[in-house]
Amino acid sequence: MSKTRKISILGSTGSIGIQTLDVIEKLGDMFKINYLTINTRIDLLEPQILKFNPKGVVITDEKKYKEFKSTTSFKGKILSGEEGVIEAACDDTNDLLLTALVGFAGVIPTYHALQKGIDIALANKETLVSAGSIITKLANEKNAKILAVDSEHSAILQCLIGEDHNDIEKIILTASGGPCRTTLKSEFAKITVESALKHPNWSMGNKITIDSATMMNKGLEVIEAFWLFGLRIDQIETIIHPQSIIHSMVQFNDGSIKAQMGLPDMRVPISYALTYPKHSKFDFPRMDFEKFSTLTFEKTDLDKFECLQLAYIALKIGGTAPAIINAANEIAVQEFLNKNISFDKISYFISKALNTLEIIENPSLDELIDIDKLTRIFTLNEIKK
Repeated sequence: MSKTRKISILGSTGSIGIQTLDVIEKLGDMFKINYLTINTRIDLLEPQILKFNPKGVVITDEKKYKEFKSTTSFKGKILSGEEGVIEAACDDTNDLLLTALVGFAGVIPTYHALQKGIDIALANKETLVSAGSIITKLANEKNAKILAVDSEHSAILQCLIGEDHNDIEKIILTASGGPCRTTLKSEFAKITVESALKHPNWSMGNKITIDSATMMNKGLEVIEAFWLFGLRIDQIETIIHPQSIIHSMVQFNDGSIKAQMGLPDMRVPISYALTYPKHSKFDFPRMDFEKFSTLTFEKTDLDKFECLQLAYIALKIGGTAPAIINAANEIAVQEFLNKNISFDKISYFISKALNTLEIIENPSLDELIDIDKLTRIFTLNEIKK
């Protein structure tokens, strides 16, 4: 009988965190929860504690941390702030860390966990976007695995099992096209927050849903794939596939293509990351091919979806350029959600930051932290002008 593995989950009350706990519950005694970390949703944390009895919890919001401490009957460790998240991430007993934090916040705890040689189930693509060189180098040094939870990268990983890396001609990341796939670029300024949040296929958090609408999400995935699979930039393509049934593909040197298919259900890539390299048995919905008699594909329009184009540009520039577009995007998306800028201005402010701020060719982690902060300040100031 295999031993129970211990896992900590960063962002347990978000969409990925909730679905991860659902998968863990279905896996029975395969996993034991070490730490659950959240920002503010203590109302969701309490039932998670009752069900999974973690070793400890972390609440990063200071006000909610105090409220939780004064009202909870939980007897485990209760930590706060970024320091608490880092302590949870690199706990010596962690066998696996699932990081589902939003944005650059995932970089530091992931780095500290890797220093301890802890395997990472990565649902925070910004970690590799902003600090890909540093993170992948550290993982290699510590012989730690980075298993992407994104459906696209999970699909590529599954397609490459048993294959020779040198036989890869290219990988093709599929994109649903999001809620703005059929909207003309000339209409982008009129897109409301409410309509941009109506994703046709996936149920996700607000930030990633807007990233899907701008296709920055696919741009971030291109950069993430570059670091995960050790490919050249010209070996990474994207294509729009509105049905979200084929999650990504690998084309080999002889022209043959492997594709990973399935219904759009994030619990599938989550479960694969948790039980890698096995496909454990789950009762997730099965695909009925008769209901999907037609699968369609469209070319990705880089002129229309400027955020995707900016991601390719930043990847080619290298250094701190991807960290700049990531930080500028986080600010611009939040300002769009706050209804302070229009949808079409998201790419404008990202481009402004990329074209204005100095690029450092081989940044240290401290320099990446600094450029992230600087970019946020710059972008917010530009928006307020």
